[in-house]
Amino acid sequence: MVFVKEESEENMIEPEPSRIKHEEPETSRIKHEEPETSRIKHEEQGGLMIIKKESQDLNEVEEKHHCQKDHDANGEKSASCSIQITDAKRPFSCSECGKTFKQKGSLTKHMRVHTGEKPFSCSQCGNTFTCNKSLKDHMLIHAGIKPFTCSQCGKSFTQKVHLKDHMLIHAGLKPFPCSQCGKSFTQKVHLKNHLLTHSSEKPFSCSQCGNTFTRKASLEKHMLIHAGIKPFTCSQCGKSFTQKGNLENHFVTHFSEKPFICSQCGKSFTSKGNLKIHMSTHAGLKPFPCSQCGKSFTCKGSLRHHMVIHTGKKPFSCSQCGKSFTSKGYLKIHMSTHAGIKPFTCSQCGKSFICKGILRKHMLIHTGKKPFSCSQCGKSFTQKGDLNCHLVTHTSEKPFSCSQCGKSFKYKSNLKSHMLIHTGIKPFTCSQCGKSFTSKGYHKIHMSIHAGIKPFICSKCGSSFICKGSLRKHMSIHTGKKPFSCSQCGKSFTQKGDLNYHLLTHSSEKPFSCSQCGKSFKHKSNLKRHMLIHTGKKPFTCSQCGKTFTQKGDLNDHLLTHTS
Repeated sequence: MVFVKEESEENMIEPEPSRIKHEEPETSRIKHEEPETSRIKHEEQGGLMIIKKESQDLNEVEEKHHCQKDHDANGEKSASCSIQITDAKRPFSCSECGKTFKQKGSLTKHMRVHTGEKPFSCSQCGNTFTCNKSLKDHMLIHAGIKPFTCSQCGKSFTQKVHLKDHMLIHAGLKPFPCSQCGKSFTQKVHLKNHLLTHSSEKPFSCSQCGNTFTRKASLEKHMLIHAGIKPFTCSQCGKSFTQKGNLENHFVTHFSEKPFICSQCGKSFTSKGNLKIHMSTHAGLKPFPCSQCGKSFTCKGSLRHHMVIHTGKKPFSCSQCGKSFTSKGYLKIHMSTHAGIKPFTCSQCGKSFICKGILRKHMLIHTGKKPFSCSQCGKSFTQKGDLNCHLVTHTSEKPFSCSQCGKSFKYKSNLKSHMLIHTGIKPFTCSQCGKSFTSKGYHKIHMSIHAGIKPFICSKCGSSFICKGSLRKHMSIHTGKKPFSCSQCGKSFTQKGDLNYHLLTHSSEKPFSCSQCGKSFKHKSNLKRHMLIHTGKKPFTCSQCGKTFTQKGDLNDHLLTHTS
């Protein structure tokens, strides 16, 4: 006789009327069950819990055989009563998967799994179920009834079987180990789900977007996204979610409590899962490698996001400007820029940001921490991305080339900005003067001119500037350094741009031509000034006599006439 921990075949199935008549009342059955702690201890010592075979055995159903003998007068069990595997016949077989059942009713209910039929519907949320028992259990969620409470931690459950499964956590028992990686689980169903991770098979496909899943339940949850159904709403802020787990994770954000603390660096987290991912960074573990480029990641989700780069897919598009993104999260952040919403404010300087991550990075400025150092020059940075950008300066490599003019760049972002010159697109327009710019950064700097703001002040001479870059260039005057030398005449310059401008004097080339009169210029700025003659615009006005000029230099010359 082999003893096993038994699970009810009809755990989630409504009992048939014929069976209900002969079963003991629930109160009587509960009264004679062993105490939970005694049962767990007995299972540990006696080895009542065994695992049969591999994944095919997981599909077999273990039956619970209650003692059919009556209790004696004192309410004690008969000595001959025991739980055992019998050779009972299972005459009803499923034609789809071969699973066998003792009763025809059980087979009928099982067939609904294959047909997808769910005739029992919840009147409150519309969720459907294959049997009435599952619907009844589900209704307890809406009623808020959780009659089964854990004696150790106080957590409550709607069903007794869920409490039993939960008690294994306190006992530390994980009787279901994976034969492939050794990982153990408290429940058989968790092992079943885990086994799918070892297989690349994803048999459940979304009919709308083609996304594939290992489990039917995952597909069902995914379909809620397309349907726009978000049945789980936060009671504090009203935000809705497609899954209960996402609501639970969100709910923690309303409280400052972060109960999961890293033993190595003291960083705290709202969930155990986030702490687990964080611990991988200390261990240096990156078990999820990209099959295409070899880059490794600490969690599967990060790998999934990375894979989109290789596919080139950007399925999430902005309805206002048409810009596309690899993830819904990035689109959400981007949409905040159109709305002008910056909900994350720095407590020290009052600066606001569109997302929490940017605020976190900004806070490093106030703390003065610069954890990322350059191995070549020792310069430190607050962010790893800034260090990566800096490292390119130590190499002469310019891997990003313009397909139209052949100009090369060290950074992809610089190439993107450059391409706007060829397309003529200037999406950022000044609301005060109508001037347009190719990048948001240039637009921001320009707006400071109208506001008269020059926040960057030189510590040597007190000169102020609208941007940090201008101050940095100005500082070269005080240091006397002129690192950029002309190879033809030896003249030196403080800035590379000035050297490039100077090099044109050695050349007879005049690449910038006027479209109206054909006159050519060495510099683009000279062409711009020339074009004012054709347009008739004279933006520079004398404050004393009202005379206007096309160029600022001409106005300055004119102003001298008023002083004499």
